[in-house]
Order: sequence, then structure tokens, then C-alpha cells
Amino acid sequence: MLKSLKKRESDLAKSNRQLEILSNGIFKSGELPTFKKKIAETNQFPLKAKKLEILQINVGYMCNQVCDHCHVDAGPDRKEIMTRETMQQCLNVIKNTGAHTLDLTGGAPEMNPDFRWFVEEAAKAGIKDFIVRSNLTIIRANKKYYDLPEFFKKHNVHVVSSMPHWTRGKTDKQRGNGVFDKSIKALQELNAVGYGMPGSDLRLDLVYNPSGAFLPGDQASMEKDFKKALMEDFSIQFHNLFAITNLPIARFLDFLIASENYEEYMYQLVEAYNPSAVANVMCTNTLSISWDGYLYDCDFNQMLALPVNSKVKHISEYNEELLEGRNIVISQHCYGCTAGAGSSCQGSVA
Repeated sequence: MLKSLKKRESDLAKSNRQLEILSNGIFKSGELPTFKKKIAETNQFPLKAKKLEILQINVGYMCNQVCDHCHVDAGPDRKEIMTRETMQQCLNVIKNTGAHTLDLTGGAPEMNPDFRWFVEEAAKAGIKDFIVRSNLTIIRANKKYYDLPEFFKKHNVHVVSSMPHWTRGKTDKQRGNGVFDKSIKALQELNAVGYGMPGSDLRLDLVYNPSGAFLPGDQASMEKDFKKALMEDFSIQFHNLFAITNLPIARFLDFLIASENYEEYMYQLVEAYNPSAVANVMCTNTLSISWDGYLYDCDFNQMLALPVNSKVKHISEYNEELLEGRNIVISQHCYGCTAGAGSSCQGSVA
């Protein structure tokens, strides 16, 4: 099994090394414009936070999979996990925030030992959209997870699941042997309890991201292809497909460098830059909370150890008024969210 960059003691496990790569080379020489320079051309610098709508909480980097593109560098060997004390601090904020969406992510969030307790407590807060990002295979990984579809249903959780492709070959290539079959089984089990069915309030959405050094295709046409193939081959239904661009950080950056595609990929991102996508990038209405309670503009900044530009740095000192209107921290990886139709955890933004 592939190990995380951290376990391999790779240079790229260090966030400052990743930022060094993103700041030097073709960007330092001026061959490509920095993201700051690019958005300044369209009078969008500094990028500012708007009203908070989404609270995204990473409850730990532990995962039962080791995907070769993972921007979290998650895996079974990652032991960073949110404690119940930090979860309680998050709950205190959830009960008082103006945000309408709670988004739990990881790693595999279900592997946190306090995951179910947290979901039960957070569900009581009456958040409008309660998302759990599941890799699907966790549902089939161990008997203790077999009842997750029923558990999600009980708490009206919106399940957003990774699904690289509707074919076994492309899925297993990106995520490991056997992942496709387990994912199909998990989707069928979610359908069986009502998830993803026409007219159902039990939301089931899939996330697609490319397996190689290229940008995703049109989200709407890909959704049609996914729906047609999964229905014909496996009688599986779901609501929406989100197409997400791979950002050049962590294991995807490692892949780009190892395959000698880094510069070409950055050229693709810069050439596909779409100023209309900038206004709706997720960092403007989202706050990311790390497993240890620190605050970031987005999940990607969290992985690059780029904290929010605010006096408020930790969930324990949370102040929504102070966080609103802050300048968003940016670097060249931000091109990934503004290429083409744009990209966020909720899919296209433009």
C-alpha cells in the first residue's frame, strides 16, 4: 500500500517546501504571473471574505485509503485526530453561527472515534445542510461501519462521496485495487435506505476529480455520463456530480513533479484562469477548521499551513464579526479554484 508523504518522510510532507516550489521557478522568473498579480489585473485583489455560509471541519487525517492525488496526504498511518474537547468548541460555535452549512471532512471522518457523538450533537443544532464527505469504501471497511447508511439517514446527513469514475479501471488506478467494487456496494446500500433516489430528501452527491495532469471536463455533461453508466450497469442513482480540479499540493504535487508534469499543469491552470470564478471561490464564504482547532480560509490553505489573516486564529476564540471581511491568504495553488468553470468543494462556481 502507498504510504503518506509524512510516513515516507518526503520533503513534500513539509508545507514550507510545497510553498517554496509554488513561489519559485516559473513564478519567480515571471514566466507565469503569480495569483496575486493575476487577480490584481481584474481589480479583485485583495480577495476578501464575505458573510460566512459554510463551516468545514476536518475531524482528522486518518483514512482507510491512500489515494495518489490526496491533497490532505491522508492514510491509515496519519494519527492526527480531533479530540472531543475540540469538537465541543466547534459545537459551541455551530450553535451560534450564521452559517447554514456544516461540512465534515477528513481523511475518512467516520474513523474519528467520536464521529458519531459529534454528528448526533451537531444535528441538534439545526444546521440547514449537514454534509459528511465519505470515501464510500469506509462503509464496507469493517463491520462497525456497516450501519453508516442508516446512521446517516437517522440524522438527515447529506452524503458527498468520492467517485473518480464509473469504470473499475480508472477508479482503482487512482484509489487502489478493490475500491471500485466496494464503492459500488456502498452506493447500492445508500440507495437502499433512500439516498439519491428521485424526490428523496436524503441527498447523495458524487465528487469527480481527474486521475492525471489535466483539468476536469464540463460538470453537467459528466453528470449525465455518470448517471447513465451507473444506472445501466448497477441500478445506482444519485443527485448531483461535483467536478473538482486537483490542486498542486501534497500528493498531487508529488505526482506532478515525479511525472515531470508540474510546469505544464501550472500553465494549464493559468491559461484557464476565469476572473468570473474568483468572486465565488469557496474561501470567500467558507471557514476551514483543522483537527486541532485552528482556522483557515479553506481546506487547501489548511494543508499548506496558511492560517487565516485575523486576530482570531483558533476555534476557542471564535468571533464571526472579526473574521468577516478579512483578506484571504493566497498563493499559486489558488489557480486551481479559478480555472475554467472554477472549482470548490461544491463543484463548479462559475
